[in-house]
Amino acid sequence: MWDPTRYLDFADDRARPFHDLVNRIGAEDPRRVVDVGCGPGHLTEVLALRWPKAVIEAFDSSPEMVESARGRGLAATVGDVRTWQPEPDTDVVVTNAVLQWVPGHEDLLRRWLRALPSGAWLAMQVPGNFADPTHRLVHEVVGESWPALRGLLREAPVLDPLGYARVLGGASVDAWETTYLHVLTGDDPVLEWITGTLLRPIRAALTDEAWQAFRDELAPRLRTAYPPDDDGVTHLPFRRVFAVARVA
Repeated sequence: MWDPTRYLDFADDRARPFHDLVNRIGAEDPRRVVDVGCGPGHLTEVLALRWPKAVIEAFDSSPEMVESARGRGLAATVGDVRTWQPEPDTDVVVTNAVLQWVPGHEDLLRRWLRALPSGAWLAMQVPGNFADPTHRLVHEVVGESWPALRGLLREAPVLDPLGYARVLGGASVDAWETTYLHVLTGDDPVLEWITGTLLRPIRAALTDEAWQAFRDELAPRLRTAYPPDDDGVTHLPFRRVFAVARVA
């Protein structure tokens, strides 16, 4: 289960890659713009403002996220990224921080490209931080104390920019990576950051008591890996991978 409120705790930081991605899309007057994995809809609103004449199609696999998006006045629907197919008039497809959850998404990208009309744009962004201490320490805690949770962890499920450029070959592709340095404050801010994303499947699998025990074991390791500065600020480097393709 996704928690829209917790996900939006760091809305500004999480939105930066979306804006960087969308800024590289050159569509001027698209007929249909699709937000694949729209989440709570706050970024779908950005697409609607940029292309006010377009039909905005938005869907997410989480009913909670879709309910939040509908609360913003968006016609969002519950849908499965694995079975979604572009409508013939789809001129822009945006998928932001979604495909890392979908094994074999390279085949999805190839299928979408084949279905999109000439001149359409396909833009994607995924986190590329799976070798960072955040993920390594979660694997460490699970391996030491919570072996039943091992099946919920994923090994680096994304490619590098060159990998996505090759997957999207046959189109005009712009692929790159950026490491953002997020400035976090508060108690255990890195733990709070990953609770809304990386730790979501683990939280769903544990009782409240077990979840608190898991947090208590993980928190000091994260504080050591990401110590706050003297002024109480914690810096979190976060690598992300982007690709924008235009269908020939």
